[in-house]
Amino acid sequence: MTERERAEGRAGIWSGSWVAERLGVELVGDDTLTGLLGLALRRNPKRAHLLVSNVLGKHVPQSPSVVYGHGVALGRRVRDLLGAEAAGDAVVLGYAETATGLGHSVADGLGPAPYLHSTRRPVTGVARAGGFEESHSHATSHLLLPEDPALLAGEGPLVLVDDEFSTGNTVLNTVRALHERFPRKRYVVVALVDMRSPADAGRLDDFAREIGARVDLVTAASGTVRLPEGVLEKGQALVAQYEAHAAEPTREGTIAGAGAGAGAGLGAGNGVGVGVGAHGSGDAAAGPAGGTESATAGPGTGHAPAPEDAAAGVTEPAPDRPGALAQGAVGPGAPVPSPSGSVARVALGWPAGVPDGGRHGFTAAQRERLEGALPGMAGRIAAALPTGARRVLVLGFEELMYAPLRLADALERIVDADVRYSTTTRSPVLAVDDPGYAIRTRLVFPAHDDPADGPGERYAYNVAGAGFDAVVAVVDSAADTPALHAPDGLLARLAAHTPHVLLAVVPSYIPHAPHAPHAPHAPHAPHAPERPSMLPEPLRGPDFSSYAPDEVGWLLQDLSDVTLEAPTEEREEAIQSGGAHYAESLPVEYQPSEQYQELFHAALKTSATRLARAVGAVTEIVLTERSPRPVLVSLARAGTPVGILMRRWARFRHGLDLPHYAVSIVRGRGIDANALRWLAAHHDPADVVFVDGWTGKGAITRELAAALHEFENSDGVTGFDPEIAVLADPGSCVRTYGTRDDFLIPSACLNSTVSGLISRTVLRADLVGPHDFHGAKFYRELAGADLSPAFLDAVSARFPDVTDTVDAQTKELLAADRTPTWEGWAAVERISEEYGIHDVNLVKPGVGETTRVMLRRVPWKVLARAGAGADLDHVRLLAEQRGVPVEEVADLPYTCVGLIHPKFTRGATGADGKAVAL
Repeated sequence: MTERERAEGRAGIWSGSWVAERLGVELVGDDTLTGLLGLALRRNPKRAHLLVSNVLGKHVPQSPSVVYGHGVALGRRVRDLLGAEAAGDAVVLGYAETATGLGHSVADGLGPAPYLHSTRRPVTGVARAGGFEESHSHATSHLLLPEDPALLAGEGPLVLVDDEFSTGNTVLNTVRALHERFPRKRYVVVALVDMRSPADAGRLDDFAREIGARVDLVTAASGTVRLPEGVLEKGQALVAQYEAHAAEPTREGTIAGAGAGAGAGLGAGNGVGVGVGAHGSGDAAAGPAGGTESATAGPGTGHAPAPEDAAAGVTEPAPDRPGALAQGAVGPGAPVPSPSGSVARVALGWPAGVPDGGRHGFTAAQRERLEGALPGMAGRIAAALPTGARRVLVLGFEELMYAPLRLADALERIVDADVRYSTTTRSPVLAVDDPGYAIRTRLVFPAHDDPADGPGERYAYNVAGAGFDAVVAVVDSAADTPALHAPDGLLARLAAHTPHVLLAVVPSYIPHAPHAPHAPHAPHAPHAPERPSMLPEPLRGPDFSSYAPDEVGWLLQDLSDVTLEAPTEEREEAIQSGGAHYAESLPVEYQPSEQYQELFHAALKTSATRLARAVGAVTEIVLTERSPRPVLVSLARAGTPVGILMRRWARFRHGLDLPHYAVSIVRGRGIDANALRWLAAHHDPADVVFVDGWTGKGAITRELAAALHEFENSDGVTGFDPEIAVLADPGSCVRTYGTRDDFLIPSACLNSTVSGLISRTVLRADLVGPHDFHGAKFYRELAGADLSPAFLDAVSARFPDVTDTVDAQTKELLAADRTPTWEGWAAVERISEEYGIHDVNLVKPGVGETTRVMLRRVPWKVLARAGAGADLDHVRLLAEQRGVPVEEVADLPYTCVGLIHPKFTRGATGADGKAVAL
């Protein structure tokens, strides 16, 4: 039997004909409607009939590629409607429970749009950003619980997705509630089918005029349902009639057939309380990847019948027709077979930090991580399937529709079996074993996710008797409770109707703690208030910096109009006396002489190839060891040119377009916590790779580790890796580097004019509030002297020449022991004592740090390794200009070390320190 025949009962019979004949209901509209929709009955005081979609994957098992394809196609139509620019600013909102997966698929088709779906599951600690009512539903209240309330506060188009557009009330309620708080100019309503009556059709246009916004409608098909007078009462009577038949046991313990065969009674209560607490720990408790862990469904897993309680409510496959539907149905108090199928766990290997769905929001970056992980997860499921399985169902769980849909779609691509997808539901629907009826069978089981509205029945339709060789039940870890594994739970119900049941658990996403253990009742970190201070989007060139806008986004605030510069000697006095922190002011920008500029260009010409090799090597190590799609976060400002070059290498060599940002870190003050909050809201922290130019003694490495630990404790966000990736690691402070040679990196030779015309970062209480990014200045007036693009282009131009060398160098580094020895720190401590400085902060090791001393501080001496060559030409020139002695030292672990004047006063400008006031 083909899937179409299963959906329609048998070829040529519409799966809505049973209801149409008995109630006089007509489906009028596009020719495709009867292929998309069937009809069923439910006990609901507001609407008796149910439109059952054949392509939604909720009630009717369907090919996952068909289900996903319909959503993606609608998303592409929305993209075409909006245009590329507006589509890039759009947010997609889906409706629980039925359209959560459809909405997510629409977001995929639309492009990089973030996705959020409403929910009926309150989450402790997450503030509501809104809510609305669905008037015709059996469960009306919808909550909006975005992790980042700013998700709904933008001005771009809001795309609302539901499975059907019947009266328009739900959409109007949603738009009215959101528009009052977050007004915008455009809304797009998306549905599989538009089934509004003529009277309802004009309401949307009237409403759009009322709120002064444009509202478009995109659907796959349209039509209307013609309902005869008194249809609600007739439908309720028909449901009651079938319930009564279902409640009459025969001597054989089954229900007498009613008409073409009645399904289970709608109101059969089971009287079983829902267990509280996790049964296990989801994937963490499962066996090795690709394997399974035995987990029985409960007592009585043999073939002998066992008495069941009043929750039975299932139909049995006839023993002489495997996979067919029985004529009777099991009712309250009747015995049913105990589970005869096996139940086992399969470890998915769900990617850390990726939400299980859109309940709290789902970003484009999280979508990329999921896409990369899907083939591996599908492979683990395939390996756990029984040999020779011909027909497999991937069964999702209520609002958890998208994750199982994508798993099913990926599985369908790699196995020969006929893969189908559907989900369980809260919606009670009458099951009738007739080819002209959309709901042929139903399984009834108690809720297993400790729902806020208390214990109740849940349902799985068209699963029993459908001939599945295996069912893969996919739940989130909040629903992996004792009730799921109980004798009357979902797993036992499935095991009674299929020989193999696999349980796959997706970790429930906990806002603000994406990598925390996924216990369903774990405490949540405090959530932001409903209207928090919104962090701005990154600054980009040409408005801030001379870099192209796609090269880097600066998580900084622009302080260009504030006077922050002070004479170098005054700054040094204030810093060393404890009267000010070095980050509270800026040095006057060094204006290089013609001779110094010539040295820069000569150094760049000499070192460009060596720089290109180091850039390639460190980028390859990051891609191999850290993340296949890392988020580069440079430590401003020295790390920024390096981050841009790494991004360029990833594009040159691998075609990757990596995100890149620059953030502020201040010695003694830590990293910008607001920048971390922005990064955590937009990317998986596990993908973030912090980038700097070079290491000196490793102070910033230690500063970053301490700051991230503090941030984890304060905000509950884990996953940021404190390991910095650097171009050069002469201090042996990190594992991720391109080289450990201490050589001239030309971007250290100059200040802002080789770093996008951006100043060093500023952190001062009167300028940077608790909800602000750290500050920096953009020196637009220095555009004529800017060498930033020239530096980047000179190094990038050497990429094709060093490809083979980079491959060899990367292979060598990956095989080497790169454990940090902190050799540089030990050398700095020794030098500090030998020269009577007694402060490691005044010892700046390495070519880059020494150059900074010469340009921004009051230097005392320069220690140079004996025999150092051209790498020190610019340092010698600066020393000559400032009257600073250069002392050659044997066995120096660095090419050079700069010493800051140890006891500085305003008059201490001499080279020998004699003017220092003791």
